[in-house]
Amino acid sequence: MGSFIHDNFLLQTKTAQELFHRHAARMAIFDYHCHIPPQDIAIDRHFANLTQIWLYGDHYKWRAMRTNGVDEKYCTGNASDWEKFEKWAMTVPFTLRNPLYHWTHLELKRFFGIDKLLSPATAREIWETCNVKLNTPEYSVRNIIRMANVHTICTTDDPVDSLEHHRTIKASGFEVRVLPAWRPDKAMMVENSVTYNQYVDQLAAVSGIEIATFPQLMEALEKRHQFFHENGCRLSDHGLETAYAEDFTEKEIEAIFVKIRNGKTLNAEEILKFKSCMLYEFGIMDHRRGWTQQFHLGALRNNNTRLFRTLGPDTGFDSIGDFEIARPLSRLLDRLDTKNRLAKTILYNLNPRDNELIGTMIGNFQDGSVPGKIQFGSGWWFLDQKDGMEKQIQALSNLGLISRFVGMLTDSRSFLSYTRHEYFRRILCNILGNDVEKGEIPADMELLGQMVENISFNNAYNYFGF
Repeated sequence: MGSFIHDNFLLQTKTAQELFHRHAARMAIFDYHCHIPPQDIAIDRHFANLTQIWLYGDHYKWRAMRTNGVDEKYCTGNASDWEKFEKWAMTVPFTLRNPLYHWTHLELKRFFGIDKLLSPATAREIWETCNVKLNTPEYSVRNIIRMANVHTICTTDDPVDSLEHHRTIKASGFEVRVLPAWRPDKAMMVENSVTYNQYVDQLAAVSGIEIATFPQLMEALEKRHQFFHENGCRLSDHGLETAYAEDFTEKEIEAIFVKIRNGKTLNAEEILKFKSCMLYEFGIMDHRRGWTQQFHLGALRNNNTRLFRTLGPDTGFDSIGDFEIARPLSRLLDRLDTKNRLAKTILYNLNPRDNELIGTMIGNFQDGSVPGKIQFGSGWWFLDQKDGMEKQIQALSNLGLISRFVGMLTDSRSFLSYTRHEYFRRILCNILGNDVEKGEIPADMELLGQMVENISFNNAYNYFGF
């Protein structure tokens, strides 16, 4: 049986089809948040086989495989690449109605021209066909990026990172912009004094600043922030359970920092105060240099202690949390805005119950300086699927201005995930097409076409101003 990924996949009306094919499909990709390793772009890596480019590091697929009764050996273990792919092919038919089914076949179609459904019966043929292509010059990492019509990529980088790969990419003349994004989460993870002090020692080494006091910590971070700026960074990102906005004094923070540098364990109040201070200081840095700050809120991480100890973080044992979001987020944004130091901000929620919360929160801090200064980010992680995207689009449409939305991103570790932009665009065009067919919005294709093009690319390009 052939693939269901045809030209009008997810496009239920003639209007939706026209909007997608005439407007959305032709727009380049502005991928302003992802987790792909810049080293692979710097060396223009070739992947030896489909497992290496498709299954390595993909916790979405690992979760599905485990649920399907696949042993860990075939997920993160020492099985051969073929064995791992074979187990994935066995799992795919059981992913019907999971977004993985759509993503898998969309990627096979777009990058390898494969129309067949992946299953145990087709696994060997698809494996061999894709591997032959992956071992040609046309399928180097840079050519895959070109194939996907990518304009800009923003990676995710720690303040201690050297950014050497970004400099290599820039010096090579690669026409796609690959820029770093500042992710300083480890600089405020003070729950464990041992690991935190190890990190601060790393920060001291790369900054050349001895860090014994809180002012010295901020001096080192400020120096690295400037270094990132000099290397093209204009975005920060924070992965948080919720925002932190407790009251604190300068003396309290200085004492807390000395305490942890002495290897002592902080109490819950001290942790919250320190994180509140750090978020505020990071926000000031971003505003000073004209950056955009991103907050990914609501993940409950590393739930499985046994497997976390064995496999480490980001291996598929995180879920949606139910943290209080509204009050601390409002306090943090207001604290920065009161001093006129609130940078452009993108807010992502992981719990769908918070869609309307975020949709209304962004309106509190728009100030007319920039269209859509405070953004409701696209459906993230567990919401990065058809239902999640539709609900995010509806909430933003009802409570804000969807026409000013900066659109989709991959948030992925895979170079084949650029099809998520196509997936999002088809969903967007289908929503608009249905609205037209129902008579809820005008059938003005010039107006709607421009809106689709803006959400697909132009809004992000203008908003970030790289």
